Amino acid sequence: MRLELMPDLRPPAPRTDRDYLLYVHIPFCESLCPFCPFHKIKLDAGKAVPYFRALAKEIELYRRLGYDFSALYVGGGTPTVMPEQLSEILSLIRSLFSIRQISVETNPNHLREPALSLLKAAGVNRLSVGVQSFDDRLLKEMSRYTSYGSSAEIIERLTHTQGMFDTLNVDMIFNFPHQSLASLQRDIVILTEDIKVDQLSFYPLMASAETQSAIVQEMGTFTLDREQRFYEAILESMGSAYVPSTVWCFSRDTSMIDEYVVGYDEYLGVGSGSFSYLDGIVYASTFSISHYVSRITEGKTAISARRRLSRREQMQHDFLFKLFALAIDLETMETKYDNTFLLALWKEFLLFRLLRAIIRNGNGYRLTRRGMYYWVVMMREFFLGTNNFRDQMRAGLSAERDLALAENPMRVRPWR
Repeated sequence: MRLELMPDLRPPAPRTDRDYLLYVHIPFCESLCPFCPFHKIKLDAGKAVPYFRALAKEIELYRRLGYDFSALYVGGGTPTVMPEQLSEILSLIRSLFSIRQISVETNPNHLREPALSLLKAAGVNRLSVGVQSFDDRLLKEMSRYTSYGSSAEIIERLTHTQGMFDTLNVDMIFNFPHQSLASLQRDIVILTEDIKVDQLSFYPLMASAETQSAIVQEMGTFTLDREQRFYEAILESMGSAYVPSTVWCFSRDTSMIDEYVVGYDEYLGVGSGSFSYLDGIVYASTFSISHYVSRITEGKTAISARRRLSRREQMQHDFLFKLFALAIDLETMETKYDNTFLLALWKEFLLFRLLRAIIRNGNGYRLTRRGMYYWVVMMREFFLGTNNFRDQMRAGLSAERDLALAENPMRVRPWR
């Protein structure tokens, strides 16, 4: 797929037969973790305050363009670094759109007042907390111990927060260089038996081209040799109380699913560094905070690049993500793609049937236990590809600036 940089892209007009999710990106963090590939910068109030003002204007712009959204996901960065400003953004979104569900990401040090009460009053249904590990040695290696608290402090805050929201999700990572199997199993016991969180998500460590050197320098040599063994241990240790919602998300009862891309085929992103997926096209907003603010202030969108997926690539995207959520309904897919879905992807279906990764299930297929790990690998590679897209966006900032200067030669201030 070719990355197209363009000065003033706009998304397609909304369709009345589509159910859209709104993604909001807050790129600010108090501390930058070495393994994190997402678009983020160190918190600076001088940049954050105008950013939140611009974010409100961008949200209002899409309302004027006719978009409506039934769900909201706020990611980062750390969305809760300025809880009052975030609360105002959430209230604005609820006043403009038909929002039924709100998910917000946060870090353990923000599980306190007044942030929790502000989030609760703003209608947050699902709070997702990035913990990564309860091993203090690992927390120190990933530069989180001082910024976000020791394992004992994190456990206390999670215990206090459990039950305050419809769903409390805890994000964990497995396959750190110095992580032991015993440490991983201890993490699972803490979450499932001690705290009894509503939901937990175990992501494999993903070393992108940009983060790999930082991981090696700060945390040790990274290898995939133990990944499957660790994942199998997670499945074996989870217990009957937690049911897989995706290949790496496990829920009690009917908790909201961790990945918004599972429940929504199309989503629109706002904020610097956000992505949208609409009508088979991936859109990316500028990664420059100052450019983002100036574009929105001028009444433009922040979208500066896109990648168009072929029809087959769109089918492969649906194939990957539907089975990531454990099952795919062929009848739905055939209706969506005019009865060409199975014909176009017969090689994929045949391969994974031969590998015993999928089995027939009513009108479709579902993953086997063997297939669940295959999909962990495939999703890891997909997200690494997305991270490479982010790297291209960062590398393309100079080209993007040249386009903007050609459009408006008076814009000469540096981008950051």
